[in-house]
Amino acid sequence: MDLNEKQKKHLRKLGHALNPVVLVGNSGLTDGVVAEMDRALTDHELVKVRARVGDREARDAAFDAIAERTTSTLVQRIGNVGLFFRPNPKLSRIVLPA
Repeated sequence: MDLNEKQKKHLRKLGHALNPVVLVGNSGLTDGVVAEMDRALTDHELVKVRARVGDREARDAAFDAIAERTTSTLVQRIGNVGLFFRPNPKLSRIVLPA
């Protein structure tokens, strides 16, 4: 999903108060983590993820893999925390500005 800057800014504003729901540890991105992330995106649409997997390249690779495997969009990455968005096709709670 392609988001424009206005939509990303709106999502960052909403995500500011969120706590990380999914944690990626030293084991990396496992099938269980992907399943939990998929469930969290279905339930909440906007999810923070904390990835403690090593250096910057490993974190970026983990965030890219999460976005790809869950068909979500990485809205923001600050340090080891990423903010992901995927609208719920049945009942979307987050309305994006045009």
